[in-house]
Amino acid sequence: MSIDYIQMILRPMLDGTKMTLFLFFIVICTSLPLGLLLTFAARTRFKPLTWLIQLYITVMRGTPLLLQLLFICFGLPLIPVVGDYLVLDRFVAACTGFILNYAAYFAEIFRGGLLAVDRGQFEAAQVLGLNKWQTMTRIIMPQMFRVSLPAVANETITLVKDTALLYAVAVPELLHYAQTAVNRDFTTLPYFIAGLIYLAITLVLTAILKRIERRYQYQ
Repeated sequence: MSIDYIQMILRPMLDGTKMTLFLFFIVICTSLPLGLLLTFAARTRFKPLTWLIQLYITVMRGTPLLLQLLFICFGLPLIPVVGDYLVLDRFVAACTGFILNYAAYFAEIFRGGLLAVDRGQFEAAQVLGLNKWQTMTRIIMPQMFRVSLPAVANETITLVKDTALLYAVAVPELLHYAQTAVNRDFTTLPYFIAGLIYLAITLVLTAILKRIERRYQYQ
């Protein structure tokens, strides 16, 4: 294949990469705080709320992300009476599905990190005269984040690859343009280029996350 052909297919694929990265940043910036909120909300003494959150996490983690995306995009509008009010833009629907799914995973990761913090840390904070807010923000949460960081990093890398599921709901991202080029030109080169782009994104992200992990290890 000529350089001109590579440049021709690379332009739309880079546009698709922008959509991929846009979704990634929206989801990671939204699902992380939502997952943290769910972790602490699940510890409330109000049992109905705890049960509701546990049910939500179970459903999100127990069903495929692709199924969730299809339901939000194509299933919600079919619900009787209220379906007409639940028609969402494809990208908005995809963002919603990704955020809800990853928030559930991050909630479980943070819960594991919270359980890993020694109970004596709470008692020591009480001895020092710290209130609950100070205990959580100054003592418990930094340790929880340190324990949770490797698992959060793994989920973050997985999110980059999962963005390819946008193709299934007709959102024009990187894989969409690669598939279009393959169907049009009968060559697998666009797949190879798409793979290199995904690999480059994950390598850069992995390097950033490892640097953050090393920084937390020495704190």
